[in-house]
Amino acid sequence: MTLNRRMLLASLAAGLPVLALRAPGVSAVPPTSPAPPVPGAQPAPATRSATPPVRYTMTAFTNDSEADLYVYESSDALHFEVLKERAYHPPTGLMRDPCMFRHTDGGYYLTYTTGWEGRTIGFAHSTDRINWSHMYDYEVGLPAITSTWAPEWLIASDGSVNVMVSLSNGYRFTPHIMTAADRFLRSWSDPTPMLGLTPEPGDDQSYGYIDTTVVPVGNRYYAFTKNETTKLVELAVGDAPAGPYSFVAKDDWAGWGTPREGQSLTLLPDGGRRIFFDAYEDEKYYYSDSYDGFTTWTPPRELPDLSGTVRHVTVYAEPNPRPRGA
Repeated sequence: MTLNRRMLLASLAAGLPVLALRAPGVSAVPPTSPAPPVPGAQPAPATRSATPPVRYTMTAFTNDSEADLYVYESSDALHFEVLKERAYHPPTGLMRDPCMFRHTDGGYYLTYTTGWEGRTIGFAHSTDRINWSHMYDYEVGLPAITSTWAPEWLIASDGSVNVMVSLSNGYRFTPHIMTAADRFLRSWSDPTPMLGLTPEPGDDQSYGYIDTTVVPVGNRYYAFTKNETTKLVELAVGDAPAGPYSFVAKDDWAGWGTPREGQSLTLLPDGGRRIFFDAYEDEKYYYSDSYDGFTTWTPPRELPDLSGTVRHVTVYAEPNPRPRGA
């Protein structure tokens, strides 16, 4: 079993080096039933059906390798087929937590975690999702940063391209956001905290929040973020990419269970939303659907074929230029 985040955080809090860790045995944690609607939570506006056909691209690392990109494709966001294994290997470091989007220039851009510890995140480019080239490693210029984990793209309603990244001071993670300053995605604003995605005032024991993914709906932004203390995925809502956000659903509000991480959401052709998440202690990958504006969710089910193989996936939807069988 590969090193996981809970082990690393415990080591960092105790002042131990990463190399001192050993992987213990794991115990299964079964998914739980969905919770009732969250009292007082304002649901996202209803979504309309996407125009089929849709092509879903999944990017992931795997249990076998945390330094190689695996790319998969699906027409239903459920049954994925391999597009290319080991599609990209960075010149140095790791390739964890990959996240892909298609830019206005028609190219595909990837950002990823380069190491368990360090101050950089990686960027790569492709024209076809199959052949990738390294662009650069971006160094976060903020003081006292020890880890930069799980960068993720966020395209705001004004068209601006942003990257969210979880930054650690050696004990607590805080989601930050930075904005591209040029259309080539080579110059960035300084990372700023995503306001509101922080522990309660006076809570000095919390490990903070990581793996934040944000879904723009209308003029609001819905942040699904992992509480690194409870290992539960919680929901906060804001009116701007950087916040301020307010939590509307905490604890095990959706019935997904714990520990969970690496959440990614996509829009389904019938207008629903699907979330994927990594049940890393189970060594399984689950998905769950919502059809009422993120208020209630179906019971978690295993992702067919890829559960037990992929880690921290992201799923990107776009119109399919060439439907299979056409």
